[in-house]
Amino acid sequence: MKLIKLLEGFEYRITKGNSETELDPATIDITEVVNDNRKIGEGSLFICIKGANFDGHSCAKEAAEKKAAAIVVEHDVELDEDADIAVIRVKDTRYAMAFISAAYFDHPASKLKTIGITGTKGKTTTTYLIKSMLENAGHKVGLIGTIEVIIGDEHIHAENTTPESFTLQQYMAKMVEAGCDSVVMEVSSQGLMLHRSQGFVYDLGIFTNIEPDHIGPNEHKDFEDYMHCKGLLFKQCKVGICNGDDIHTEDILEGHTCKVETYGFNEGNDIRAINLAYIRKPGELGVFFDTDGLINMHAEIRTPGKFSVYNALCAIAVAREFGCTPEEIAPALKEAKVKGRIEMVKVSDEFTLMIDYAHNAMALKNLLSTLRDYRPNRLICVFGCGGNRSKLRRFEMGEVSGKYADFTIITSDNPRFEEPEDIIKDIETGIKKTDGKYVKITDRREAIAYAIDHGENGDIIVLAGKGHEDYQEIKGVKYPMDERVLIKEILEERAGK
Repeated sequence: MKLIKLLEGFEYRITKGNSETELDPATIDITEVVNDNRKIGEGSLFICIKGANFDGHSCAKEAAEKKAAAIVVEHDVELDEDADIAVIRVKDTRYAMAFISAAYFDHPASKLKTIGITGTKGKTTTTYLIKSMLENAGHKVGLIGTIEVIIGDEHIHAENTTPESFTLQQYMAKMVEAGCDSVVMEVSSQGLMLHRSQGFVYDLGIFTNIEPDHIGPNEHKDFEDYMHCKGLLFKQCKVGICNGDDIHTEDILEGHTCKVETYGFNEGNDIRAINLAYIRKPGELGVFFDTDGLINMHAEIRTPGKFSVYNALCAIAVAREFGCTPEEIAPALKEAKVKGRIEMVKVSDEFTLMIDYAHNAMALKNLLSTLRDYRPNRLICVFGCGGNRSKLRRFEMGEVSGKYADFTIITSDNPRFEEPEDIIKDIETGIKKTDGKYVKITDRREAIAYAIDHGENGDIIVLAGKGHEDYQEIKGVKYPMDERVLIKEILEERAGK
């Protein structure tokens, strides 16, 4: 592949080594594109990326020695005077990498209908809802998200919510090869800030909601920066579908370049939820509602609360853009399930048990306050907190559970390199600020067994924090631990008695 084909869509200057001699990219052949110095080979194009712990610019001389054809840099690098390598100077190598990767994989996004979802909460659930609906209407849909990447029958464990641009383009190319006609993906604020999803324009950009999160030294400096990065998606899509009830929607859309549609409960939204009714059956919680506006239909979802309706409205709006009918949308909504996101696990006709990923105070408060609307006999919360993380999160989660749950079982999550008992003591500090009743059971399996054994008629039991995770991290080792498996084993033991 000629280098010039990889350099479309961004500004650059190309010279021979560190000299002032300009080169013609049409005369340079590239064998492969890499951003890992361990993969540099003869004829390759090496993109120098500055990460948190390593700067690829330090490998410029290594790239020349390994006979790479070219390197992409954003500042001066150390090279021998006679280095026979093309140096491509750009403003931002991550931005350039997104366009280079898109060209390298022959612009796969142009062969797919692309849907990008950003927001603080609801991204994961909504991607699966959309995938379920579109597949029910006959589409073949790839998925890229927090839990996994799905390409046909292949499920790949996800390392980042939004992968690096090279990997993202590679996944989309595989989806095209597998016969997918569309892809739905979670687009994180970090991914937008680091240009991971550049190099193409989304057909649909989605905004679910926003609350202060990911604020810190290695993420966003403040809430305004967080909102700004979320808003970048709406300068990179054709149609924006936004939660019109969120008070920050106007801020997110500032400077947008797309057509905008809104969904929500309030008057003025393009698609509204009306006639809301809660469903409570043995071992099952859900919602009935109707929609009004751009699409009129009756819907049932088997997850609880208003936030579940928001997720469903968003998915309905996307499905409408694909031309799906209410008859295609309704059954897909009813059957859609997301691992670890308000995932109901049937254990008894007397009480309801669910698994959810809520692993910070905000998420736990939203979940527990929603479940309160279902008027449980008791609301039971089983949770722990991760080790080597903020102690403040532990205090906050303890206080939230003490306020909103009738009974809390404090247990272990991923203790990492801390002692589980020390983490539990921190959670206890928070819960003691409330009148909430609690017990401490360090072993998570024993904690779950205790919750099941003491479940009463009409109780709702929440296993919070682990969600889709199927491991427990202790002293640097990830041991297999899937709460679904634990529940099954516990029930089998009880049945065998």
